[in-house]
Amino acid sequence: QVQLVESGGGLVQAGGSLRLSCVASGSILRINNMAWYRQAPGKQRDLVAVITDGGTTNYADSVKGRFTISRDNAKNTVYLQMNSLKPDDTAVYYCNADQTTIYGMNRRFVGRGTQVTVSS
Repeated sequence: QVQLVESGGGLVQAGGSLRLSCVASGSILRINNMAWYRQAPGKQRDLVAVITDGGTTNYADSVKGRFTISRDNAKNTVYLQMNSLKPDDTAVYYCNADQTTIYGMNRRFVGRGTQVTVSS
């Protein structure tokens, strides 16, 4: 099992910045992609950004140019730097980790989430 613990959420004014962190622990071998998703009240959970174990990144169009995902494999941590925040960014942000088992199957682990609230 992999445990994911997010931190760094909070209340910020529009135009401000936050940095989210997600630390992975447990059976962390063979973790490949790590990602951030978010879910606003009454809406579906959407992908925000993903980073492969090789460092390739991809972003939702709504956050391109404002958010940056990065990872420190030595610390088993993935980050989400969020700049120029907008009220529409308000959501619970969830960290995801994909792990390939020794049998070649993919398992996905999800953290409990951290609340980000952007006031106008």
